Amino acid sequence: MTQARAPRADAVRNRRKILAAAGEQITQHGPEVGMDEIAAAAGVAVGTLYRHFLTKTDLVAAVVAEYVARVADDAEAVLARVADGARAADELTAFLGRVIEKSVTDRAVKAAARTLGAEPGDRADEDRAGAALAALIRAGQADGDIHPDVTVGDIYLLLSTAPTDQPPAARARWLALVAPGLTARARPAGSCRPSAPGLPRA
Repeated sequence: MTQARAPRADAVRNRRKILAAAGEQITQHGPEVGMDEIAAAAGVAVGTLYRHFLTKTDLVAAVVAEYVARVADDAEAVLARVADGARAADELTAFLGRVIEKSVTDRAVKAAARTLGAEPGDRADEDRAGAALAALIRAGQADGDIHPDVTVGDIYLLLSTAPTDQPPAARARWLALVAPGLTARARPAGSCRPSAPGLPRA
């Protein structure tokens, strides 16, 4: 059986440049930005762009998927630091702050994905993020730092309500206000929670 060849290094570089340029161009100009403009910003020929992504919907879906992969990588890195002795509650708060800041720059891509009906497809990275967060929460609960009723769904709910359209000071204040709600000493058990959405996708 013939083994599939790995992508060439230049193809991998071009794909990364295209994804980065697409995120920047959509953020600056909205979902209507043309593929020609994205190719120019990436420094590649339009034909090269289309060899990687047949449609803008495919391209936006890939940008969203890359965002989710970065969040999953971060969540797993956080879990590794906790395994090495870091406090889970502190790491969780810092993780929330980083994801909020990522979401600020990717807000336009998220809107473009909804406009174009882009679906990220493979849920493996979202599952990775969820598994890492669940383990992180359990570690914080075992330490007695995170409230026993906190779930991954709660984390996603917080992220979905973050003021990503507000200036940095407002985002920092939001995090300072909501983070204590995760701790074991901040509130009584049994608070009513609505069902939470999934991981913010951009």
